[in-house]
Amino acid sequence: MPDDSSLHTPEQSRLNRAGGIRLLPPDAVNRIAAGEVVERPAAAIKELVENALDAGARHITIEAEEGGCTFFRVSDDGCGMDADELTLAVERHATSKLQSDENGRVDLLNISTLGFRGEALPSIGSVARMTLLSRSESSDDAFELRVEAGRKSDPKPAAWKGLLPHGTSITVEDLFYATPARLKFMKSSRAEAMAVSDTCRRLAMSRSDVGFELTQNGRSVFRLKAEGGKPEESRLARLGAIMGREFRENAMQIDAEKEGVRISGFAGLPTLNRGNNQHQYLFVNGRPVKDKLLTGVIRAAYQDFLARDRHPMAALFVDLDPEAVDVNVHPAKTEVRFRDAGLVRGLLIGALRHALADAGHRASTTVAGQALGKVNVEQERPTASLWRASSLHAEPAQRPVMPQRPWGGDFEAQPVQQDPSVNFRSDAPVPMPEGFREPARTMDDPMSVRVEQDRSAPEVEALPLGLAKAQLHETYVIAQTRDGIVIVDQHAAHERLVYERMKADMAESGVKRQALLIPEVVELSEDEAERVLSRAPELEAMGLEIEPFGGGAICVRATPALFGNMNVHGLIQDLADDFVEYDAGLSLKERFEEVMGNMACRGSVRAGRRLTSEEMNSLLRQMEATPYSGQCNHGRPTYVELKLADIERLFGRR
Repeated sequence: MPDDSSLHTPEQSRLNRAGGIRLLPPDAVNRIAAGEVVERPAAAIKELVENALDAGARHITIEAEEGGCTFFRVSDDGCGMDADELTLAVERHATSKLQSDENGRVDLLNISTLGFRGEALPSIGSVARMTLLSRSESSDDAFELRVEAGRKSDPKPAAWKGLLPHGTSITVEDLFYATPARLKFMKSSRAEAMAVSDTCRRLAMSRSDVGFELTQNGRSVFRLKAEGGKPEESRLARLGAIMGREFRENAMQIDAEKEGVRISGFAGLPTLNRGNNQHQYLFVNGRPVKDKLLTGVIRAAYQDFLARDRHPMAALFVDLDPEAVDVNVHPAKTEVRFRDAGLVRGLLIGALRHALADAGHRASTTVAGQALGKVNVEQERPTASLWRASSLHAEPAQRPVMPQRPWGGDFEAQPVQQDPSVNFRSDAPVPMPEGFREPARTMDDPMSVRVEQDRSAPEVEALPLGLAKAQLHETYVIAQTRDGIVIVDQHAAHERLVYERMKADMAESGVKRQALLIPEVVELSEDEAERVLSRAPELEAMGLEIEPFGGGAICVRATPALFGNMNVHGLIQDLADDFVEYDAGLSLKERFEEVMGNMACRGSVRAGRRLTSEEMNSLLRQMEATPYSGQCNHGRPTYVELKLADIERLFGRR
């Protein structure tokens, strides 16, 4: 085998120049373009579906065999094309989606469509056998045109096979048969089929007003009708049909706007999470995109609600002026570049955090479902095991501690805006009972909720978390609501309350710093050092004082006092990596959350602590008034709610 250096010898260079500079033949140009745009069957299907959406389709049908490698067809009921338009559609650089001004200039930055019909079709036709069948709205006749390995036939009249009066149907067979080398890089049929399904689902999520149907190997994968009604309701219905009923029932609405950028969509509660980020979707001006910006945004917004190996579910839509985003960064248009990425990122994080705050104490319905599932499993075991689990047969020290009288103490707090059905007063707070405040001084914070003395038990039961009735095993508070019961983990709930109070105190008084006796110098590359130093004011506000030390080095003079002894070099390196990947210093923020979370955990009411009825009810009222109280700092639920209907089903009453 010859050495690679022989390819760059003067003799070889002379031979390479022998032919001179020349234009490539059209078929070679189309094949090169196909390699950029049509990397796999899913990419080709994406282009055709986007064309259908741009043509005004209200229903799109996708059929595929063997993952699209041997056959796929995309049919729509859009505006259709006549014979002349069919001929132009398969030519390079021909499109109906870009308009010229009076001087013949085309604005490539103001793109309001999903793609260019004149780019995808010739690229696909250059490497496959493609048949176009179309009937325009203004024509009584349908026309057919075939393209095989770049060779085009003339359009001819054909029988219209569509279910609706007009539209387009494009059939592609033997993808990459004209470039057999590309077939070697295709994955298994199963993997390609999964890619087709994922692509079609993303497109269906972007347009809830359009019906989608996907069939693979003769089996219906999904059939989604066009959703009507209010835009947000129809979008949630479509997202629920694709992402699952659990997401629909536990989704928070996202809606924010600033400087011409609007963020909308839905995100799941922290207690509804997954082991990877595959259930996070971003759409820009209706275009499904995969952008690392989304990963960093969601990680930053949920950083103190979830463990680092858990990921929330979300579908976020960004709408802005087409001139403020570049959609031509990637040939397949799967990536975009924002003119002001900082504005978009900040608005996304703010919208997510605002939604999390509005969710208040709300917890995922999956928590109750999982609890019921566990109970059902227990019911399948021998009856004796249920008797052993019953509190009636527990030791006296383990029996529930029942309140000695119906609770009706004078508990008040600041009003809660999240739930208009809750009527709170905002008078000056009354200190907590001394016995409850002693192990955790932060419980006397002004967020505690106290209800009027004359409020009756039924009125209290109408509150979201109801009226405390018992404490089980000195760990769980049992409360009765108007239509069910609530079981609260007292330690997890109080941990969140203490944590939020610590954050409020830090925001009010600032971050205390500790000066290093000997400043530490951290060596980085010049690019990394520049990124970190450019955020010096932001880092100083969080207690990290840095300054340049020349030649890519950074001198650290002070660190947050909360951290104590720490690995300064590791933190600076992590920050540099974060600024490259996420444009945010998540490492420092996550370190803060981790330290404060551990402190809150140690300073919270422990499991095994017996509470009075006033203490239990005060805990419930504080949860109702505290943001994010539906889960602890580690993402675990703080309470489980069971409706009467659920309990009746357990006992066969329903």
